[in-house]
Amino acid sequence: MKSFALLVVLLAVASAEWIDIDWSQVRPIEEFDHYWARLPAELQIYRNVRPSGRITNGQVATPGQFPYQIALLSQFGAGTGLCGGSVLTNNYILTAAHCVVSGATTLANGGTAIMGAQNRNVNEPEQQRIAFSTGGIIPHPQYSPTNIRNDVAVVRLNSPITFTPRIQPARLPARSDTRQFGGMMGTVSGFGRTSDASTATSAVVMFTTNPVMTNADCIASWNTVLIQPQNVCMSGADGRSACNGDSGGPLAVQDGGSLQIGIVSFGSAAGCSIGMPSVYARVSFFLDFIENNSDYSAAA
Repeated sequence: MKSFALLVVLLAVASAEWIDIDWSQVRPIEEFDHYWARLPAELQIYRNVRPSGRITNGQVATPGQFPYQIALLSQFGAGTGLCGGSVLTNNYILTAAHCVVSGATTLANGGTAIMGAQNRNVNEPEQQRIAFSTGGIIPHPQYSPTNIRNDVAVVRLNSPITFTPRIQPARLPARSDTRQFGGMMGTVSGFGRTSDASTATSAVVMFTTNPVMTNADCIASWNTVLIQPQNVCMSGADGRSACNGDSGGPLAVQDGGSLQIGIVSFGSAAGCSIGMPSVYARVSFFLDFIENNSDYSAAA
């Protein structure tokens, strides 16, 4: 079995007014026991590995370039972790299940979603910081923390998002859209770590691009156990990849505007810039779950 590790998540607390966050207390999910508990026993040897952790070989986004991008903070008993996510509707956000579940059934103790941020550490007037509670977290019912299947969740916020030029919902594939998107250029964005030598995550939105792969090509790099129809992959060519801190964030293609086709799920334990494909939950595969557990309605 080829080595792998799930992409890092990170999460914290909130309320409807401006929420101050002590970013020094936010740490990579790799440092949480529950992150490692979700991996099979044979992969526990990677616990002390510290691979590259960032949007690798990417660049800084311009303000408002990714108006659907979220910095998602969730509070666990062991501390606060950081993830990405995307705006689904004015009431709901979309992220990875492993961003809000600390074991087979234990949900995060609420947290904060930060919308409209260019620099999440700064009190920018364009930002909206809205709390969510445990009761608003809905992971996929078949999510398993031991085999990374169904790694998707929706989260209801405690108060509605106000849409602005800097904050807009992601556009998801229509139900009739059966494309696999192989060969199209994919873009992944997030607030993940910024260097191999530092544990610091990026304060600003970063992004990188590479072709979306066919699942057959992705299986050739991984295997048929890890890569299934519910996944979509982005090439890791030239070391460009999502990485630690980007979990739950969006993978998009340009199709009459940005179209979110994936949710950051996992990548290689050997490092994010070694050329292995990054792997995502395929949004079109989970449209029923998203619609049935939120107020989102997919286009026909």
